[in-house]
Amino acid sequence: MKWISLTGILFFSLSALATKPDSSQSEPIDTNVVEETSSVVAAMDSMMHAPFFELAESAKLTFDTGYVEIPKNEIPTYSDSIVKNRLDSLNLRTPFNVVHNDRVEAFINLYAVKRREQVSRMLGLSEYYFPMFEEVLDQHDVPLELKYLAVVESALNPRARSHAGAVGMWQFMYSTGKMYDLEQNSYMDERMDPVKSTHAAAQYLKYLYRMYGKWDLALAAYNCGPGNVNRAMRRSGSREGNYWDLYPFLPRETRGYVPAFIAAYYVFEHADEYKINRVAPLKTFFETDTVHVKGPIFYSELSSKLDLTERELSFLNPAYKRDLVPAYSDKTNILRLPREKVFEFYEQQDTLVASTYETMGEENDGNLKEFEEDRVYYRVRSGDVLGRIAQRYGVRSSEIMRWNNLRSSRINIGQRLVIYPKGGNHYAQKSEPKKIEVEKDGDKVYYQIQSGDTLWDIAKARGISVSQLKELNKNVNYSRLKPGMKIVVGTNG
Repeated sequence: MKWISLTGILFFSLSALATKPDSSQSEPIDTNVVEETSSVVAAMDSMMHAPFFELAESAKLTFDTGYVEIPKNEIPTYSDSIVKNRLDSLNLRTPFNVVHNDRVEAFINLYAVKRREQVSRMLGLSEYYFPMFEEVLDQHDVPLELKYLAVVESALNPRARSHAGAVGMWQFMYSTGKMYDLEQNSYMDERMDPVKSTHAAAQYLKYLYRMYGKWDLALAAYNCGPGNVNRAMRRSGSREGNYWDLYPFLPRETRGYVPAFIAAYYVFEHADEYKINRVAPLKTFFETDTVHVKGPIFYSELSSKLDLTERELSFLNPAYKRDLVPAYSDKTNILRLPREKVFEFYEQQDTLVASTYETMGEENDGNLKEFEEDRVYYRVRSGDVLGRIAQRYGVRSSEIMRWNNLRSSRINIGQRLVIYPKGGNHYAQKSEPKKIEVEKDGDKVYYQIQSGDTLWDIAKARGISVSQLKELNKNVNYSRLKPGMKIVVGTNG
């Protein structure tokens, strides 16, 4: 999902048709549909480097078998008539309009022939994630086949991130995640939480279905936004909402989106016929359970006390970004564990929390204080080196030295360090404000960005906060600031 806001959407009042249109011969034929839907391929590529598969290859703890490759001349192929019959059979079982055409065939070839290893791994992941998805989708009374959308969006990688900044299995942008109450801060991102993000995706897809009355149009709008679908409807002259009539008028990437969904549905249902084995997880969804965590707990503490690896914890809890379950004064956080570890966790929870507070340099007085999202106190332990601590929190050694007024990288056991993890509100250099030259134009004051400038530097130089600076420049894309650009840094008078 690449769109950002619902603001300004043009609503259409559409009703669902009683029968599915026959679109197998729709025109024009797009022979480059797979290449144009680069996000599908990119998601599969990124999935190959996800931590749970690195773990599988190194320690064999999360997945029990590797991919079994067969010679290309032994990969099964089937005639168009057989594929069409299978798709027709799927069409009878789902409210989606499952058709057979060259665009769908192109993606079937991608999944069943060109990218067999990735599909093998996704099949294994599906044994863990699909029961989770189905439970949520059923609660929202939407088709269970929507689980295959996560295959297209993220290749079932909960930490997938697109070039546009969409995150998680369902690829929510930051603002869209906020709209659906997915919490995002320095320590957690619920767009990467498989359960909570699926609830959000189900709500949004249900909303889109009510708008269009057809699931294939809901899928298209999920990818490119309702505005683009509405525009395609106007340009095509089709107000009945036939996806294949809109096809040539949709954005290039969206043209391959529904064909990729149909192909994923087909190949996952017929993986055995294509001799694609499953790289299966050792733990199924039903062999795990959740616990409520009442205080901050480092994965390192959980690992030592519960005999679990930190990578296993990361696989089960992808929403926590820094190997730490944070704590809040007004709520508990959820932690997923192997079912056999749940009782042991509750027995040791107080000890785990106390150990984490001690590690952070906080005195545990029995009161559950809110853990500060943008600052960490770290107590140096035996074997620690500054570079490894810096890597753990995504910062540089020189920054830790500056924040703690250290003259060298030498640290001592028991020493307390203050660290501002990357992305926190206080992540900044402790230096004197730089002096900047500004120019006045009308009632506004402008500054021309120089090489090496940061928003924090500019705001500090003007004696304002970063939030105030952003408020003055509401239409500026802060990720694309370049030297020479001018921004507003104040008002004249």
